[in-house]
Amino acid sequence: MTLSTRHHVRSRPVIGLTGRRTSAARLGAPPGFWDAQADAYYSEYARSVAHAGGLPFHISLDAAATDVGDVIDALVLTGGDDVEPSRYGSTIGPRSTAVDPDRDAFEIALFEAVLRAGKPILGICRGSQLINVALGGTLVSDLPLGEGASHASYAFPRAHRRHAVRFEVGSRAHEMYGDLTSVNSFHHQAVDRVGSGLTVTGRAEDGVVEAIEMHDAPVLGVQWHPECFASDPVFDWLVHAARSDVAAAG
Repeated sequence: MTLSTRHHVRSRPVIGLTGRRTSAARLGAPPGFWDAQADAYYSEYARSVAHAGGLPFHISLDAAATDVGDVIDALVLTGGDDVEPSRYGSTIGPRSTAVDPDRDAFEIALFEAVLRAGKPILGICRGSQLINVALGGTLVSDLPLGEGASHASYAFPRAHRRHAVRFEVGSRAHEMYGDLTSVNSFHHQAVDRVGSGLTVTGRAEDGVVEAIEMHDAPVLGVQWHPECFASDPVFDWLVHAARSDVAAAG
């Protein structure tokens, strides 16, 4: 790689993307590899970052969180299984999915490292919940069925806009989406007590928390999956914020 090529690549801010660890058998590996582990990443996260002008960077659970925090310019904490409920003083609910304590521990350490560095962070679905838990907040372990029926809409297509979200004036989310937007919905949990330094800036019409932010740091969490849409302003915000930080650092 030439110097000019390296400079061209670095001109795009590096956006770290978390993933999940699963068995190779679940990914269709041949029998001899069924006992192997594999790291899995939904392509739509990387595609959304690239479309917004960033350089997607998949992060392995084997990496050192502090080292990753030094390398990347921004972080996306992606969706996935439930956060282990003992982390916020709860127990596994009847509709809970699998948990991955190793992923939780790694992503919390990664979040803390990137937050200390002052770099932009976007949490999506589980990622938003993880941000809240990392900052001492709690979650609703299972949304009541009267509410959850419209939020845990797993049978609908990914880009199906299931319900509306209203945003607080003056928030980052309001700057991106205006007063109201319609979103998809694939969650049975949500933010309950808000963590230290966080503010609720978006709610569904039934009151369920859909967006959280830190006012003194570039941190935003959304409960829906914006990566499933053809384009979404939240990725433009993330990449622009990361690019501005890179430019300021020289």
